[in-house]
Amino acid sequence: MRPRHGVRRAAPSGLDPRLRAGFHLMMKRIVLFLAAGLALSTQGAAATDAAFSRWLDTKVWPAAEASGVRRATFDAAVAGLEPDLRLPDLKATGGGDAFQSEFRSPAAYLADDKLDGLAAGARQRGAIHRAMLDKVARATGVPDGIVLAIWGKESAFGAARIEKDAVRTLATQAYMGSRRAEFFPELVAALRILEEEHIGRAAMKSSWAGALGQPQFMPTKFLTDAVDGDGDGRRDIWASTPDVLASIGHFLKSRGWQAGLPWGVEVRLPAAVACSLEGPDQGQSLSAWVKAGVTRADGRPLAAADVGSVGHLLMPAGRMGPAFLVSDNFYVLKAYNESDVYALTIGMVGDRTSKAGSIRGGWGKVGGFTRSDVRAVQRRLEAMGHDVGTADGLVGFRTRVAIGRWQAKNGLPVTCYPDKAVISALR
Repeated sequence: MRPRHGVRRAAPSGLDPRLRAGFHLMMKRIVLFLAAGLALSTQGAAATDAAFSRWLDTKVWPAAEASGVRRATFDAAVAGLEPDLRLPDLKATGGGDAFQSEFRSPAAYLADDKLDGLAAGARQRGAIHRAMLDKVARATGVPDGIVLAIWGKESAFGAARIEKDAVRTLATQAYMGSRRAEFFPELVAALRILEEEHIGRAAMKSSWAGALGQPQFMPTKFLTDAVDGDGDGRRDIWASTPDVLASIGHFLKSRGWQAGLPWGVEVRLPAAVACSLEGPDQGQSLSAWVKAGVTRADGRPLAAADVGSVGHLLMPAGRMGPAFLVSDNFYVLKAYNESDVYALTIGMVGDRTSKAGSIRGGWGKVGGFTRSDVRAVQRRLEAMGHDVGTADGLVGFRTRVAIGRWQAKNGLPVTCYPDKAVISALR
């Protein structure tokens, strides 16, 4: 029986002898070409591995040693280590440009069915872990709904598969990732965890970005914020639910969480109130917002129980979506993940663990552009003197404010959000 697959093929019958000889010559050249390519690929991989090993020994080891890692711990951690070339965002692999990814509207992340589903899971786990959650709330002032929302969002309450080898992942990102300077100290911190904590090398699992365990702490955050919640002498954020819950609460408290202060509330924003007033640096007293005609989204008057004494305007889609007034605690949530949409998710899911809710404001049609488009807009705005934060292709509050101010200056409808017209004008 002839093999079904392979390079070798019989020449078609009935061919002129000269054509048949030419066919065999062509197939021979193909085989030689493929073999040469395989050899070059193997040589390239060997060269990369040798350079990677030198980098580990000459760059990583001195930094690890300076942080208190013993040579035996280091050698055991990096024995046989090779880069993981399957990771995204690696410079040397010639991967796609992340900035070309299509933008998704905030509405896709803040749909009520998604928030309600996460809240239902949080309520279920809240009933199971009530004693521990009460303990965390007493120690940190962080409500159980917030802790549960983060746990659910980060790892599906511990059900998500976190399978990456943390040391290999961090070493690869620190060696050849697009953000090498950010990952290098995280790799050193991971080696410190192996030195100081009761966790084996094989058990230290992470995401593709090196975030550890169920709360998805980067290694530097593990060292400063992980907590032994069950009292067994270990900080096990991979398998111990008490450690996970206590660590999340401790993280937020250490970033300034204020007990009893709500994260914020959805509001109705009068047309006369500029959307460019958004951001943590433009907060106003509750009385000022009330005087400007801002109410709760349900029409009721604003109260301190909604947002505290000072509110900050938040409009994740500018005038094309709902508006919120948020407190300083909202920005503590952003310390966990800097995305506005992430922090809103946590706040609203936290609320819905104890009462039903929904987003009342509608979402306009936004999108049709890429992160590359946004980055180009940001650079143009920077050139005009506007503060966009970072030209990273993400539509953060500084970018929204800058767009709104540019629109107002040029006599355009002020939406504080990019659309095709804005991108066309600013690109």
